[in-house]
Amino acid sequence: MNQNKKEGRYERIYSQLHGLLTKTTNAEARMATLCAVLHHKMDGFFWTGFYCLTDGELIVRCYQGPVACQVLAKNTGVCWAGINGRATVVVPDVHLFPGHIACDSRSNSEIVVPLFRDEEVVGVLDVDSDQKGTFDEVDARWLEKIVALVYA
Repeated sequence: MNQNKKEGRYERIYSQLHGLLTKTTNAEARMATLCAVLHHKMDGFFWTGFYCLTDGELIVRCYQGPVACQVLAKNTGVCWAGINGRATVVVPDVHLFPGHIACDSRSNSEIVVPLFRDEEVVGVLDVDSDQKGTFDEVDARWLEKIVALVYA
């Protein structure tokens, strides 16, 4: 997808989610809605979901796509890199990422966006694509803005 088309699509999705997520302050409901909208409206989103910290473990929550790993090994993989680094991680080829956790072998690229609540990282939005090189700085910028709506 070209950059202008991607920007436009994210802008429309952000506006839609901004309206939808005002119906409740429940974070789980907001995460579920956000996953559904992104998964079905963005090209290449093969798996779209949240992993959240619970008692030091990174556990799957709401998601769209194939069955996920329920618990991610501590301090391993792209999701933990996003948690520990408190920053978005874009991986063009997951097979080259040290310690990548392959919940589904069809995954080829990934983006992880930290979820903050009161400036504390409480989880991540994890999006996988079955194509290499799907995600870039446009995805990073917009997904950070969209994920911030969970606790807005």
